[in-house]
Amino acid sequence: MLGHNRFLLLVVGGGAVLAIISLSLQFLNLIPSSTLREQQLFQVADEGVWVALGKSRKRAFQVPHTQKPNPIFEAYSYCNIPNHTEQAWEGHSPVDYKLLSVQVMIRHGDRYPLYSIPKTKRPAIDCTLSISRQPSHPLLNSFINHMGKGGQGHWKPPLGSVSRLPSHSACEIGELTQTGVVQHLYNGQLLHHAYKQHSLLPTDWSPRQVWVETTGRSRTLQSGLAFLYGFLPNFDWSKLNVHHQWSTLFCGSACDCPARNRYLEDEQRRQYQFRLANDNLDRTYTDMARTLGLPTRELRAANPIDSLLCHLCHGLSFPCVPSGNGGTGGCLTMAQFAVIQQQQLDDEVDRTRVGLYHKYATLAMYPYLNRTAAKMERVAKASRAGRKSRVGGEEVFTLSSAHDVTMAPLLSALGLEDARFPRFAARIVFELWKSPSVIQGQTKKRAREGDKSNVTDGDLFLRVLYNGEDVTFHTTFCHSHDHYMNQPLCPLENFLTFVRRDMFSIVNATSYKEACYRQSG
Repeated sequence: MLGHNRFLLLVVGGGAVLAIISLSLQFLNLIPSSTLREQQLFQVADEGVWVALGKSRKRAFQVPHTQKPNPIFEAYSYCNIPNHTEQAWEGHSPVDYKLLSVQVMIRHGDRYPLYSIPKTKRPAIDCTLSISRQPSHPLLNSFINHMGKGGQGHWKPPLGSVSRLPSHSACEIGELTQTGVVQHLYNGQLLHHAYKQHSLLPTDWSPRQVWVETTGRSRTLQSGLAFLYGFLPNFDWSKLNVHHQWSTLFCGSACDCPARNRYLEDEQRRQYQFRLANDNLDRTYTDMARTLGLPTRELRAANPIDSLLCHLCHGLSFPCVPSGNGGTGGCLTMAQFAVIQQQQLDDEVDRTRVGLYHKYATLAMYPYLNRTAAKMERVAKASRAGRKSRVGGEEVFTLSSAHDVTMAPLLSALGLEDARFPRFAARIVFELWKSPSVIQGQTKKRAREGDKSNVTDGDLFLRVLYNGEDVTFHTTFCHSHDHYMNQPLCPLENFLTFVRRDMFSIVNATSYKEACYRQSG
């Protein structure tokens, strides 16, 4: 009898363990992982500044404000070194949900500095592309060849005159580097694999189904093309229309907004006062200026963090100068870099606390979010049973190639103010899903009723992802949605209501026009 009881206990206990393992694997197969080699810690030391850099997993959110972030670790995260083992949550959904559309905004990849530090040598970086130089990518050679056929594409002015590849052996100011190209080849390839099983685009996709837009900068155009090639290898140039966005806010014909400009001016004044109050930052700039033999004001104006980040991301030593010519000579240090970087991290916290930037961001990104919502509505209506499809279909994939000054306000406008500042080749993804109840059961009923239902009747859902992490339930419009008890995705209706009305509550208005043109005071 005792042996029989032990056997039953073993069976029950073993079954419980197997159930736990099975449940765990269902979730772990979605969790990005890294190789053992990438998990090994290494350290960077200089002037007493040490940082342990661990797993290659790149978190979308900073550590809680109760734990001070390490400025050097955050800087390496900003570099976003290409990582072929990185996985992501794009394309994951509950069973049998249908993916209707994907809209992606990217920041351009790694670039050469926009500023140079006076009296120092420019970073020696080659901006031509070569498969024999690291970092590289399996698609790099075919990408280079494919860009040579770009004359077959359709380019909105002035994009036709912009180079499709970086091409200078000594990088020019702001030029995309090979690292930047490879970052977006990986990004595009990652999403290619994520959405392949969902048949987002047919093999014979039409020009209307793919929308690509970019600012007029070569680094955004080239980043967009690298992403698109990773996503649609050897795409048909004759089907591609590349649209120009003249504003970095992607606001189209709705850019005029006096109140937005006032909030930005107020925010810039806050930034200036916050910097002035930082005595440690002032001492650091003074020490750096003394080393270089420069007036402190001139060094500040040169924005040295931009050039120092380039050195860090490319594994180059920080600039050094000989003594004389008004300076003590020596090298700029990691400790000095850490002080400037820490000030920027502290500024992000203060920016959120004061709230001026959030008001600016709300008005800055409304036009883009409104276009995003309108595209989702069109795709949703077209997916209804019994509806006649528009010739050429709807825009089921949109790619917007932008800048940090585009993505940062977008994150804020969505309520993701604790998210990390957009790194090189950052991405924000909007996915539109349809629930299986409609796919399997209600479509015939709607066809009989003449499809009089609204696009927000409960069968359509939205996911928002930032750098591969699902941040949907961190957004303002879905933060309070009970995704544990009801639907694991956010109802599209929440997003539409937010964009069309609720997002303006932060500026005490009910519409974009009222918020922009109402007199202050």
